[in-house]
Amino acid sequence: MGKFRIIYDRKACIGANACVVLDPQLFEMDKDGKANLIGGKKLADGTFELVTDARESIIESARGCPVEVIKVIDLETGKKIV
Repeated sequence: MGKFRIIYDRKACIGANACVVLDPQLFEMDKDGKANLIGGKKLADGTFELVTDARESIIESARGCPVEVIKVIDLETGKKIV
């Protein structure tokens, strides 16, 4: 696997904690009850973005989100995985 771009809409997060359980290296819960994308950069539209090495746990965390606020894009192909 190559690299992934992760796009996370924190405003729409409901704090289900699934992403933290599935990939604690990438997500952590904040005091406000929502997850943080560790190392993510806040974009002008309020979402957070991170480019990182591809791991299966990233895909699992995105698929585990009940409100689908985590998007994963394969940078080699440009295709959205989740």
